[in-house]
Amino acid sequence: MLNSQISDPRLYVALDLPSIEDARAMVARLGDSVVSYKIGLQLLPLGGSEFGKELAAQGKNVFLDFKLHDIDATVEKATRSISAIGADLLTVHARPDVMRAAVKGRSGRLKVLGVTVLTSLDEQALIDIGYHHSAEELVLHRVRQAMEAGMDGVVSSPLEADKIRAMVPKSFLVVTPGVRLAGHDSGDQKRIATPSAALKAGASHIVVGRPITQANDPRASAEKILEDMAK
Repeated sequence: MLNSQISDPRLYVALDLPSIEDARAMVARLGDSVVSYKIGLQLLPLGGSEFGKELAAQGKNVFLDFKLHDIDATVEKATRSISAIGADLLTVHARPDVMRAAVKGRSGRLKVLGVTVLTSLDEQALIDIGYHHSAEELVLHRVRQAMEAGMDGVVSSPLEADKIRAMVPKSFLVVTPGVRLAGHDSGDQKRIATPSAALKAGASHIVVGRPITQANDPRASAEKILEDMAK
């Protein structure tokens, strides 16, 4: 893994961009200010796995946010295949059988995270889906299931990070998207916090996308995030 006096490996920049070429250009623009990158579903069909392997070969930390969700055998085999890429993090849906299968398939440096409740969902959205629990109750229930399955961590909003940190081992990862600087547009994110607040609440890593990648000066925006993280 690459270390830099400028970058902080706890910051994953989400490369949710139209093409691999755009993503590669963004990595070049960010330079040594960022060492950790998330590749999601937008880039997956365009060669996202191969691009993740490319970044890993450059010493970058790679988070493959693929949110696997299928029958046990398929998830296990997919996780085993992904382990060979050299990525650091992989997401699967936080359903007990899916998580157990992913744990069976992981190897090497890969750590597997369970996606609890998407940060774009608020209480009303959960009711509309058919859940009769608050977002926090559902998140904490899934965290307990993730620990029972032997997972390495979870993805949650920063608003649940303190409650999660209080119930998990120190080594358990709590990765939080929905991170914005104070006063910035929240976009489609409902349950958000600032970078420093998320880390103080117990997040091990934060994920930031559009506030950096859609900025006029992505590097300057990343550096503002890093400054806030250091508070």
